[in-house]
Amino acid sequence: MTPIAPLIETFLRDTLACQRGASRHTRDSYASSFQLLFVFAADRLKVKPSALTLEQIDAGLVSAFLEHLEDERKNAAVTRNVRLAAIKSFFRFLEYRQPAALEQIRRVLAIPFKKTDTRLVPYLLREELQAVLDAPDPATRDGIRDRSRCSTRS
Repeated sequence: MTPIAPLIETFLRDTLACQRGASRHTRDSYASSFQLLFVFAADRLKVKPSALTLEQIDAGLVSAFLEHLEDERKNAAVTRNVRLAAIKSFFRFLEYRQPAALEQIRRVLAIPFKKTDTRLVPYLLREELQAVLDAPDPATRDGIRDRSRCSTRS
Protein backbone atom coordinates (compact mmCIF):
# COMPACT_ATOMS: atom_id res chain seq x y z
CA MET A 1 0.00 0.00 0.00
CA THR A 2 1.39 3.36 -1.08
CA PRO A 3 0.60 6.32 1.18
CA ILE A 4 -0.75 9.18 -0.90
CA ALA A 5 0.26 12.11 1.33
CA PRO A 6 3.97 12.20 0.34
CA LEU A 7 3.06 11.94 -3.34
CA ILE A 8 0.61 14.86 -3.13
CA GLU A 9 3.13 16.95 -1.21
CA THR A 10 5.83 16.31 -3.81
CA PHE A 11 3.40 17.07 -6.62
CA LEU A 12 2.15 20.35 -5.13
CA ARG A 13 5.42 21.69 -3.74
CA ASP A 14 8.07 20.44 -6.13
CA THR A 15 6.44 19.59 -9.44
CA LEU A 16 3.83 22.34 -9.71
CA ALA A 17 5.79 25.10 -8.02
CA CYS A 18 9.36 24.46 -9.11
CA GLN A 19 9.27 22.40 -12.29
CA ARG A 20 6.11 23.69 -13.93
CA GLY A 21 6.17 27.20 -12.48
CA ALA A 22 2.45 27.12 -11.66
CA SER A 23 1.03 30.23 -10.03
CA ARG A 24 0.07 30.32 -6.38
CA HIS A 25 -3.58 30.49 -7.47
CA THR A 26 -3.22 27.27 -9.50
CA ARG A 27 -1.48 25.46 -6.65
CA ASP A 28 -4.20 26.57 -4.21
CA SER A 29 -6.91 25.43 -6.62
CA TYR A 30 -5.27 22.03 -7.01
CA ALA A 31 -4.81 21.71 -3.23
CA SER A 32 -8.48 22.52 -2.72
CA SER A 33 -9.44 19.88 -5.27
CA PHE A 34 -7.39 17.25 -3.46
CA GLN A 35 -8.75 18.28 -0.09
CA LEU A 36 -12.30 17.77 -1.36
CA LEU A 37 -11.36 14.45 -2.97
CA PHE A 38 -9.66 13.14 0.17
CA VAL A 39 -12.52 14.15 2.47
CA PHE A 40 -14.94 12.43 0.08
CA ALA A 41 -12.73 9.32 -0.19
CA ALA A 42 -12.18 9.10 3.57
CA ASP A 43 -15.92 9.32 4.19
CA ARG A 44 -16.70 6.76 1.48
CA LEU A 45 -13.98 4.31 2.59
CA LYS A 46 -14.41 4.92 6.34
CA VAL A 47 -10.76 5.81 6.94
CA LYS A 48 -8.95 8.94 8.01
CA PRO A 49 -7.74 11.16 5.14
CA SER A 50 -4.16 10.68 6.37
CA ALA A 51 -4.57 6.90 6.01
CA LEU A 52 -5.60 6.98 2.34
CA THR A 53 -3.43 5.05 -0.08
CA LEU A 54 -2.87 5.49 -3.79
CA GLU A 55 -4.51 2.15 -4.51
CA GLN A 56 -7.78 3.39 -2.99
CA ILE A 57 -8.05 6.38 -5.35
CA ASP A 58 -9.22 4.54 -8.44
CA ALA A 59 -11.36 5.53 -11.42
CA GLY A 60 -14.57 4.42 -9.71
CA LEU A 61 -13.90 6.58 -6.68
CA VAL A 62 -12.87 9.58 -8.80
CA SER A 63 -16.03 9.23 -10.92
CA ALA A 64 -18.17 9.02 -7.78
CA PHE A 65 -16.41 12.13 -6.45
CA LEU A 66 -17.17 14.04 -9.65
CA GLU A 67 -20.82 13.02 -9.45
CA HIS A 68 -20.85 14.10 -5.80
CA LEU A 69 -19.56 17.54 -6.80
CA GLU A 70 -22.42 18.05 -9.21
CA ASP A 71 -25.24 16.31 -7.34
CA GLU A 72 -24.53 17.04 -3.67
CA ARG A 73 -22.42 20.19 -3.79
CA LYS A 74 -24.34 21.62 -6.79
CA ASN A 75 -21.12 22.50 -8.66
CA ALA A 76 -21.39 23.38 -12.34
CA ALA A 77 -19.78 21.19 -14.99
CA VAL A 78 -17.03 23.79 -15.39
CA THR A 79 -16.04 23.43 -11.72
CA ARG A 80 -16.20 19.65 -12.03
CA ASN A 81 -13.82 19.87 -14.99
CA VAL A 82 -11.39 22.05 -13.02
CA ARG A 83 -11.30 19.43 -10.25
CA LEU A 84 -10.84 16.64 -12.81
CA ALA A 85 -7.99 18.57 -14.48
CA ALA A 86 -6.16 18.73 -11.14
CA ILE A 87 -6.67 15.00 -10.56
CA LYS A 88 -5.52 14.10 -14.07
CA SER A 89 -2.45 16.29 -13.73
CA PHE A 90 -1.54 14.45 -10.53
CA PHE A 91 -2.06 11.06 -12.17
CA ARG A 92 0.14 12.05 -15.13
CA PHE A 93 2.78 12.93 -12.54
CA LEU A 94 2.32 9.45 -11.02
CA GLU A 95 2.93 7.68 -14.34
CA TYR A 96 6.66 8.24 -13.92
CA ARG A 97 6.83 7.53 -10.20
CA GLN A 98 4.47 4.59 -9.67
CA PRO A 99 4.90 2.12 -12.55
CA ALA A 100 3.09 -0.59 -10.59
CA ALA A 101 -0.08 1.52 -10.74
CA LEU A 102 -0.07 2.18 -14.50
CA GLU A 103 -3.36 0.40 -15.15
CA GLN A 104 -5.10 2.33 -12.37
CA ILE A 105 -3.56 5.57 -13.67
CA ARG A 106 -4.68 4.82 -17.23
CA ARG A 107 -8.26 4.34 -16.07
CA VAL A 108 -8.33 7.60 -14.14
CA LEU A 109 -6.81 9.48 -17.09
CA ALA A 110 -9.56 8.04 -19.33
CA ILE A 111 -12.34 9.79 -17.36
CA PRO A 112 -13.78 12.32 -19.80
CA PHE A 113 -14.37 16.00 -19.19
CA LYS A 114 -17.97 17.15 -19.43
CA LYS A 115 -18.85 19.34 -22.37
CA THR A 116 -19.68 22.90 -21.40
CA ASP A 117 -20.84 25.97 -23.22
CA THR A 118 -18.08 28.51 -23.18
CA ARG A 119 -18.17 32.03 -24.44
CA LEU A 120 -15.08 33.98 -25.29
CA VAL A 121 -16.68 37.17 -23.96
CA PRO A 122 -20.10 36.89 -22.35
CA TYR A 123 -21.14 40.44 -23.25
CA LEU A 124 -19.76 43.91 -23.91
CA LEU A 125 -21.02 47.19 -22.58
CA ARG A 126 -21.80 49.87 -25.17
CA GLU A 127 -18.59 51.75 -24.27
CA GLU A 128 -16.51 48.57 -24.58
CA LEU A 129 -18.02 47.76 -27.96
CA GLN A 130 -17.31 51.30 -29.18
CA ALA A 131 -13.70 50.97 -27.96
CA VAL A 132 -13.30 47.79 -30.03
CA LEU A 133 -14.72 49.51 -33.10
CA ASP A 134 -12.49 52.56 -32.57
CA ALA A 135 -9.32 50.49 -32.00
CA PRO A 136 -8.04 50.40 -35.61
CA ASP A 137 -5.71 53.34 -36.28
CA PRO A 138 -6.90 55.25 -39.38
CA ALA A 139 -3.38 56.64 -39.87
CA THR A 140 -2.06 53.24 -40.99
CA ARG A 141 -2.89 51.09 -43.99
CA ASP A 142 -3.97 48.18 -41.76
CA GLY A 143 -6.07 50.54 -39.63
CA ILE A 144 -7.93 51.82 -42.68
CA ARG A 145 -8.58 48.24 -43.79
CA ASP A 146 -9.77 47.15 -40.34
CA ARG A 147 -12.04 50.19 -39.94
CA SER A 148 -13.66 49.48 -43.28
CA ARG A 149 -14.27 45.87 -42.18
CA CYS A 150 -15.90 47.06 -38.94
CA SER A 151 -18.18 49.50 -40.72
CA THR A 152 -19.36 46.90 -43.24
CA ARG A 153 -20.31 44.44 -40.49
CA SER A 154 -22.23 46.79 -38.25
